[in-house]
Amino acid sequence: MEVQQFYYDNKIVKKFIYATMLWGIVGMSVGLILAFMFLFPNMTDGISWLSFGRLRPLHTNAVIFAFVGNAMFAGVYYSTQRLLKARMFNDTLSNINFWGWQLIIVAAALTLPLGYTTSKEYAELEWPIDIAITLIWVVFAWNFIGTLLKRRQRHLYVAIWFYLATIVTVAVLHIFNSLELPVSALKSYSVYAGVQDALVQWWYGHNAVAFFLTTPFLGLMYYYVPKAANRPVYSYRLSIVHFWSLIFIYIWAGPHHLLYSSLPDWAQNLGVAFSVMLIAPSWGGMINGLLTLRGAWDKVRTDPTLKFMVVAITGYGMATFEGPMLSLKNVNAIAHFSDWIIAHVHVGALAWNGFLTFGMIYWLVPKMFKTRLFSTPMANFHFWIGTLGIILYALPMYVAGFTQALMWKEFNPDGTLAYGNFLETVNEIIPMFWMRAIGGSLYIIGALVMVYNIVVTIKNGSKVEDELAEAAALTRVSKSRTAGETFHTWLERKPIQLTILATIAILIGGIVQIVPTILVKSNIPTITSVKPYTPLELEGRDLYIREGCVGCHSQMVRPFRSEVERYGEYAKAGEFVYDHPFLWGSKRTGPDLLRVGGKYSDSWHFNHMYDPQSTSSGSIMPAYQWLILDEHDRSNIQGKMQAMVSLGVPYTDEDISNANTSIEEQAASIVERLKEDPDLKRSFEENESTVGANYVPMKDREIVAMIAYLQRLGTDIKVKETGELLSENK
Repeated sequence: MEVQQFYYDNKIVKKFIYATMLWGIVGMSVGLILAFMFLFPNMTDGISWLSFGRLRPLHTNAVIFAFVGNAMFAGVYYSTQRLLKARMFNDTLSNINFWGWQLIIVAAALTLPLGYTTSKEYAELEWPIDIAITLIWVVFAWNFIGTLLKRRQRHLYVAIWFYLATIVTVAVLHIFNSLELPVSALKSYSVYAGVQDALVQWWYGHNAVAFFLTTPFLGLMYYYVPKAANRPVYSYRLSIVHFWSLIFIYIWAGPHHLLYSSLPDWAQNLGVAFSVMLIAPSWGGMINGLLTLRGAWDKVRTDPTLKFMVVAITGYGMATFEGPMLSLKNVNAIAHFSDWIIAHVHVGALAWNGFLTFGMIYWLVPKMFKTRLFSTPMANFHFWIGTLGIILYALPMYVAGFTQALMWKEFNPDGTLAYGNFLETVNEIIPMFWMRAIGGSLYIIGALVMVYNIVVTIKNGSKVEDELAEAAALTRVSKSRTAGETFHTWLERKPIQLTILATIAILIGGIVQIVPTILVKSNIPTITSVKPYTPLELEGRDLYIREGCVGCHSQMVRPFRSEVERYGEYAKAGEFVYDHPFLWGSKRTGPDLLRVGGKYSDSWHFNHMYDPQSTSSGSIMPAYQWLILDEHDRSNIQGKMQAMVSLGVPYTDEDISNANTSIEEQAASIVERLKEDPDLKRSFEENESTVGANYVPMKDREIVAMIAYLQRLGTDIKVKETGELLSENK
């Protein structure tokens, strides 16, 4: 048997490790700034690109795709070569993967603060960047599959299965959720509307967590935990059950993010059923990981790498127990829109993804640089301060979530809301926001200690060189199963068949849920009184999206007594048929806005945007003063309306040709109503008396379009006292 010599590519792994540490600090720092914005809402006053609404998607994208994404690539590139006994298929593809991914991250870091966003959770990047993500993911898949085909190890270890499922599923999720119609170089509209858009988005959003933050990290767990502990995986049979049940069940669970919404009940119930089932494979994986350490607990007590991995796996278990629990309707009725969800998400992010990444880096760097870790005590300090940071972050957010839910739903004996002013619930949880900021500070201090420890370790080590290895070339064997060979044993040496079966497993759930919702019109009953937005309202909606208002405000009144009493009639599916994209939101830092139209005067909205504390004492909403000062670019309104027509919105040719006239008339009427406020009238007159070359008439400013949109919300349907819709349902 011929033994071949070859070299593992360690340099690409080194690059991804460097990027992981860099973007990790950046993403966590932005998150910490956001945590302090809850305490000091005006800390970035007047700087539009540092506003909360624009920085929030930057934080989530930086942590998920920059920090965790680079960690995933580092772990996959290192382990795949060893598991397949082959260098990566093509060094050029590896480097395109690396540099292309970093350019995508930089593009996100530039566009999101500038307000170029689709507003869809974890998929906020605009269409040119979506295309770039697709291309770089194809490069990664090409490189990975090419390595599979030239491997010298016949058997495909469980980690490889999880990597394959990740590659296939992320591609499917990203492509279908990112179907959008471009309007300009950095503006597009989702091809889906309202309820359909919500379902596709949370099919993507939930499974982005599943197949970008979970399955690749389970593959890393199956490789790095046994390596660090020098123990075999506890149960290979359990890993088989874990893999197939997880990838099949996970894909169905997305609708549990939309319980009590306008999504059809059958889709909601499917999401609940599969979410509850999900606990079995998830905990099977956790048990497999923890029991791999049996007999190695003495090493766990002394080795910081294993400490990080134990807490990571435990965090995975906690988050995957809580997820199915939150999908139960009676629990979701309490938790949804509250800070409980923030706690849940961060247990997974900080413990599972963060700590597994830290453990992997502590294990990889000394090995690759042929040296010892600079300081084990510093690594232990990182572990303990990071663990304390997670606790101080998560526990106060759980308390905040319970507090919010109880206050939102409490009634007085006379049937009125006990806390009718939403701000009362906000002010009650300010101490919890302080604790979160402290916990986040501790966590990032630990990460900075790690960076210092790793940098010194690298300086003390040798230059990273490609690693010499040798293995026998694969010999041809029968394509059919051999005598005594089980089906799965045969499958483990057949990457193409394995990939096909995994693809079928992940497609079934999406097809069953999404196709009927899109094709069966009875799922989304229309309402005759619901009309398309006027041109000015459409422009205002785009500003609402640009400023990230959906990050703090929902537009989904659920059919609960407390919500109907507080916000108005519960939401109907037919209200959203012209919403590209949907804006239901996932968190209520401020009140729901679905029925805000006509609730306040135009001048109230004007003052609220300029100085929220002037209209709502104690508000933690930041000021949006640039909306009042900046001229509104409406030059592309006809292009936007034509795009909407292509998506099924019934604008006529006359509507489009008269768009600018319509804008002028509606804007002028809003300005006239603003002048009913004596203070605003005097301010406008003073501005007009100092007209200069750069003077912008009030009717041409962004605030007017924003007011037009806000005043439209929820006004298309009227409800009798009996609760019956006045408008005819078709």
